[in-house]
Amino acid sequence: MPWIDSLRSTTRTGLHLNRAYSSPRRAVRGALAVALVAFPTLALGGPRPAASAALGAFIAGVATFQRSFRPRPSLAIASALGLGVSTFTGYVSVGVPGLFPVVLACWALLAGLAWSIGQTGGVVAATTISVMLVVVQLPVSVPTALEHGLLCTLGGVVQALLIALWPIEDWQAQRDALADAYASLAKYARTLREDPTAPIDPEALIQARHASELTPWQERHRPPELHGLRTLAESMRPALTALADPRAGVPEQGPARERVRALLAAAAETLDALALAVRTGDPLELPGSAATLLPAPRRTAAEPLPGPAARCARQLTTLLGRAADTLERSAHHSTADAPSAPGAAITTSSGLPRPALFHAVPRALHNVRRQLRHDSPVLRHAVRLATVVTVAHLITGLLGFSRGYWAPLTAAMVIRPDFGQTFSRGVARLAGTSVGVVVATVLVELLHPNRWFAVGLAVFCLGGAYLTLKTGYAMMTAFVSAYVVFLLGLQPGDPLPLALQRVELTLIGGAIALATFALFPSWASTRLNDRLGDWIEATGRYCSAVLTVHGAPRTGDRRAVREALLDARTARAELLEGITRAEVEPGWHCCETLTPRRLEKARAAVGLLARAGVLLEAQLPPATAEPAPGATEFAQALAAATHAVAEEVRAGRAPDFTALRAAQQQRTGTWSDLVTPAASLLDQAIDDLEAAYRREKVVKA
Repeated sequence: MPWIDSLRSTTRTGLHLNRAYSSPRRAVRGALAVALVAFPTLALGGPRPAASAALGAFIAGVATFQRSFRPRPSLAIASALGLGVSTFTGYVSVGVPGLFPVVLACWALLAGLAWSIGQTGGVVAATTISVMLVVVQLPVSVPTALEHGLLCTLGGVVQALLIALWPIEDWQAQRDALADAYASLAKYARTLREDPTAPIDPEALIQARHASELTPWQERHRPPELHGLRTLAESMRPALTALADPRAGVPEQGPARERVRALLAAAAETLDALALAVRTGDPLELPGSAATLLPAPRRTAAEPLPGPAARCARQLTTLLGRAADTLERSAHHSTADAPSAPGAAITTSSGLPRPALFHAVPRALHNVRRQLRHDSPVLRHAVRLATVVTVAHLITGLLGFSRGYWAPLTAAMVIRPDFGQTFSRGVARLAGTSVGVVVATVLVELLHPNRWFAVGLAVFCLGGAYLTLKTGYAMMTAFVSAYVVFLLGLQPGDPLPLALQRVELTLIGGAIALATFALFPSWASTRLNDRLGDWIEATGRYCSAVLTVHGAPRTGDRRAVREALLDARTARAELLEGITRAEVEPGWHCCETLTPRRLEKARAAVGLLARAGVLLEAQLPPATAEPAPGATEFAQALAAATHAVAEEVRAGRAPDFTALRAAQQQRTGTWSDLVTPAASLLDQAIDDLEAAYRREKVVKA
């Protein structure tokens, strides 16, 4: 879109407020942790140690509110250690002339590279920059650097201890992820009643898989109702797709179609009931339709279901029954057999392994090393972050601002790896800071709070910041700005000039961040070729893996089907994320061979290819079945051909479909009625993908 429209869109996004809030009890717990360190340190050491301890507790608390499936205490501890190191490093370097800007730039570069391990790591690392900037403004001697670093760490440790002693919704993130997966299947079943060929959005299933990755501690304490349900949900996905698809033998009109619609409606109600039971932990209450419509369907004159559809219906019924039995057994276990301690869990099998936080350090370092290349968007973000923070720090120093840290702090909090978030956060930061600073300054002028009252107001604002983390960045920033005003108001100074100065510095820091991104951008649209190519190749491997099992039921690697499906999902999610980011960017920065219209057609074609794989997966034969003639050879040729097409797409060239056509023609033999419908859909997907690149003339430079 044009620059004006893009800026207008990001401005609306930045100022938008959601009607959503964090858990009030968790917000109170986080604020209480800050109070537990702020008031004692204020009494024992005065305002300066209190500021260090409160900032450490606050930022460690923010880490526990991030979207993560790790135990909350470990997030607080990791954040506390980072805060302590950054505080100590900042204090030591600020006493050496000219050293602090160098240390700040290096620290910001490392914080930017932390995005390679995920959004939570990137956000937490960015907060360590802010505490380095803020705390070193408090005039102390170098020998007390270790003391202030330990105080920051102490604040985070208190957060972790309070979380352990006062557990609130410890497993709610995992419950919500698994419940969302079942709710998404229920929504998909209802959609299939009206549109039998509708695609499924696998995002909820992807999140459920992430949530099922457990550390050794989590594996020992997992609630029994979260045990074993995700794999059942994964198996329901192809069964629902194949049951509804007319290619499975059920015509779009007639008694058989009505039977399928009734089955889908009952399945949707049952899936909703399963989702509710998982989310709340309450006993499962099945709807009445489950008893009347979900027994294994038999082929009768009144309800003629063809062979493939009948098989899918039986499979779906079995899976739903197993899910219901699993929940009922877990409820019986938790009430009759389980220990009375909260969080007790059954341990009959393991979830997906997730290394403990500090055992994950080698993997994190490996991810960082992988990003040390010139075309890495993470490295570009790290360089931008280091640049804006250092430049803002130097400019405010040259201009003589007494509280110049606010500009680099703003730049560090605003800058993000993509255009949309950076510009929307810049607008939100300015609005939130202005409101928060003005309100806090007015309160200071009216109330003239002593240091105890000021710390109390700061803790109250911090609780508001925790509570509004989901409401919008502007609202949360308003509370944080007021919190910092009250906290740093413990130091001498006229609050009104300081308030105006903070607004000016917010403008300077935000302007530097936005200008740096505009001059040194990372456009998501430039990487769409790579992401589309990755999706094409991953989907081809998925179809190839499924066909290999059909061609060799006894020896085919069924685990490879699962791994290929996960790769295809990941590639699709990355492509959709890139498209979402590119839609708000000014202009289209991709190559000439991938226009927005062509991208949309290619997406539809690859979606058909993925659907063909789902239909084939739904009809995976038992080990004793007869092999589909020519399926193995076709699978190998399909994987090689889609790889070749993907390489051309990544290179920005119009792909050559000769190899893919040759693979299509190589298929021989007559396949069973279970496989033939999916094979015809696969042929259509290949035709559509070729047509997407053939219908527009490509002009090469």
